[in-house]
Amino acid sequence: MADTASVKVVEAFVAMRRFLASNAQVFQRLDRIEYKLLESDQKIEDLYSKLEEKSLEPRQGLFFDGQIYDAYEFICNLIKNAKTRIVLIDNYVDDSVLTMLDKRSVGVDAAIFTQKVSNQFKLDLEKHNKQYPVISVMLFKKAHDRFLIIDNDVYLVGASLKDMGQKWFAVALLSAVSPNDLISRLKPAVTI
Repeated sequence: MADTASVKVVEAFVAMRRFLASNAQVFQRLDRIEYKLLESDQKIEDLYSKLEEKSLEPRQGLFFDGQIYDAYEFICNLIKNAKTRIVLIDNYVDDSVLTMLDKRSVGVDAAIFTQKVSNQFKLDLEKHNKQYPVISVMLFKKAHDRFLIIDNDVYLVGASLKDMGQKWFAVALLSAVSPNDLISRLKPAVTI
């Protein structure tokens, strides 16, 4: 009887081996399908994480003439999401820029570097800074383009913030630019 059981066990293993050999391609496909499912699960998990972080907001954009509010809202959302600092390099600012920068969170520093300051803007800034968190303004005449630094991100802004949406312009994230390098090059700027 022990011999019969041993023979049955050996026959079972031989049958199992034949089954595995004849269905090897099926098992390989199942392995690939399982791997693809694991990849998909990871992508879905990453997507859920980003949704929870609310980091799916666009970080750059193209705006056409007439998209005044869309451009305004886009820039304001960048400002609202700042955690530590906002630095604006824009040669043409007015009181509307102060209003946009007031949308920042408490404790976020704000500074503007501009080529000239009118008497009206100087008055607006003085009155603003007496009531609201201070926005520093410095004279800086070496910039042609407009830049917006939000924490550790540098954006190239194709239009002055006060004129957004009047004509076509873009906001582009410059991932290869160091914000600290850019800020260090703003010296010597004269404080207003």
